[in-house]
Amino acid sequence: MNLDPEQFSDVFTDEERRTWERVPVAIFGRCQLANKLEIPCQAVSISPGDISVIAAHMPTMSEKIIIYLDHVGRLEGNVIRFIENGFATSITATPRKREKLAARIEWLKARQEFGTRDDRRHERIIPRNTNSEIRLDDGRTYPIKIIDISLSGAAIESDVRPAMGSAISLGGMQGRVVRHFEEGIAIEFAALQAANNLAGQSVV
Repeated sequence: MNLDPEQFSDVFTDEERRTWERVPVAIFGRCQLANKLEIPCQAVSISPGDISVIAAHMPTMSEKIIIYLDHVGRLEGNVIRFIENGFATSITATPRKREKLAARIEWLKARQEFGTRDDRRHERIIPRNTNSEIRLDDGRTYPIKIIDISLSGAAIESDVRPAMGSAISLGGMQGRVVRHFEEGIAIEFAALQAANNLAGQSVV
C-alpha cells in the first residue's frame, strides 16, 4: 500500500516540539492570509515547528497562513498565538521537509545572517555630517539624522517610521526597514557596501 507522506505532517510529540530551539532571526518575506491577501512580514524567530512574524495586518486565531520567506522558501501552518505587532504560526510539513528546514535553520544560524556576526565584523561609525534624507518607494523624501552606519546597515533618527520591510534609500544606498525603536528606524542595506563607496556618500 502506498502511503501519502503528507499524512505524517505532524508526527512530533508535544515534548519534541518543546525541545526545538527557536532561533532569533530578521528575515523578510510575505504572508498570504486565508482570504488570499498578501502582506509583507518579517520573521523574528523560527524553529522546525513554528515561526513568529511581525506584520501590519493581524489574522485570526487558527487561520491558515502561507509564508514565503527569504532564504527559506514556502512555509504553511495555522496561527497559534499572538505576539507584539505580530503572530506565530505552526509549521505544517512532512518529516523530510521538516528535516530540511532544520538543516536550513542551522546553516543560517552558523552563517549568522541575522546580525550577530555582521554587527561585529562591520564596524559602526558615527558620520561627521549626520544630516541626510531617506527616499521611499513612492518618491517621498524626509530629512533624517544618522545615528550610526556600517557596511551592512544604518540606524537613523526619524520622525517618519515606514512599515517593517519597506524599501528605502539612504544617500543612494538601497535597503529595507528592519527595526523600529524610540528615536527612529534601523535599515539593512540590500547589499554590503564597499568601504570606499560608503566613504564617498554624502552621509559621511
